[in-house]
Amino acid sequence: MDPDTWVGHGHYQQLKQELERRFPGALQVSGQGTREVTGWFEVTVGGRLVHSKKNGDGFVDSDAKLQKIMAAIKTRLS
Repeated sequence: MDPDTWVGHGHYQQLKQELERRFPGALQVSGQGTREVTGWFEVTVGGRLVHSKKNGDGFVDSDAKLQKIMAAIKTRLS
């Protein structure tokens, strides 16, 4: 997945689809646009939050951030 395509409209959907493709049925991805900020994006595995934009993990705008999320998912699944 090319990080340059994540910015702008559809960013949430692209990330959600990519993570669900890599880990089918294993996680819950949620997000919401808001008026005050650019929205929030959360990834939960087995009931445990592994990434939360609104709790300080930030906007996923680089491959390094995506890799960090995927590493956390793999750790929770093992």
